[in-house]
Amino acid sequence: MSLRCVESGFVKRTLLWIMIALWLLPALALAQEPAGETLDPTTPVPVFTPTPTLTPIPRPLPTSTVAGDRATVELFFTTINQGGTGLLHITGVGLAGCSTRFIVQVVDCFPVANDGFYALISTNMEQNPRKYPLDIFTWYDDTRRQTVNTQVEVTGAGFIKQNVNLAPDKTYLIDPEVERTEFARLESIFGTVTPEMLWAGQGFQLPILGSELTSPFGAFRTFNESFQTRHTGWDIKATLGQPIMASGTGKVAFAGFLDIRGNIVIINHGYGVYSTYSHLSQVHVTRGQSVRAGQIIGTVGSTGRTSGAHFHWEIVVNGFFVDSVEFINLWLPGMGS
Repeated sequence: MSLRCVESGFVKRTLLWIMIALWLLPALALAQEPAGETLDPTTPVPVFTPTPTLTPIPRPLPTSTVAGDRATVELFFTTINQGGTGLLHITGVGLAGCSTRFIVQVVDCFPVANDGFYALISTNMEQNPRKYPLDIFTWYDDTRRQTVNTQVEVTGAGFIKQNVNLAPDKTYLIDPEVERTEFARLESIFGTVTPEMLWAGQGFQLPILGSELTSPFGAFRTFNESFQTRHTGWDIKATLGQPIMASGTGKVAFAGFLDIRGNIVIINHGYGVYSTYSHLSQVHVTRGQSVRAGQIIGTVGSTGRTSGAHFHWEIVVNGFFVDSVEFINLWLPGMGS
């Protein structure tokens, strides 16, 4: 056999292996792609691992104080981000009750033994950044009433944009009517305000400890280059079947199936605070059941609007989806001194 024939055979075999490698590359890339919604690779996604354990948060000093004739209002924040939460403390001699009005919300204060009243205010993630009036209405044992007025600045949260590619068999879930119907169902649940501090005695925690947070709260999302929506919670890196824990103590308000969120658990923590846990493969709790912070309530799955194992976590305050990572880092009455 001539040297030219040997060289020719070698070249042919080399070209064949190159063609096979090029054919396999897309499949290998797909196999290595993390489970969950497929994000456009050019989309910036912040990834970080927050504090993994539930630790007591010390009571902070108020950032400002507003004094009325009979009431004193302490604010534990300077500004509120879009999709943020702020805590107020209201005290006064003979104070019998109070409520607050901020932007479009009127919220009742809640009493804390030997410590006056508190109120949580929140903002929509789409609220325009600027200053807004905050009115605190107070009433007293002698039937007198007083209003304390101040202003609160809503600041921009710097939400990112994401392009999301959904598998063909799930594209029916980007129908705007499907999303509207689901939000209406959720609003009917979140509209119930339980006048009880169900989280008392414990704080709030991540539902999966020590895991990375991926797709952030508030992101502007475009599905399959056609449907635009907002990301109402945080995604947490997880694997199929991984246990999910309750973020805080409360009662199960809903445990069932929704088109977009799939198998979902919603926990009522009292005074307008809810947490949700979506895309579960198994649900281990039932409606009306009391749960404690850290209790296993289900396992990670791929149900609903997702292309693979995927965990989506939300916090709702007074009917608004808020930044859940920011919320669990707040001090709240009943969580410690």
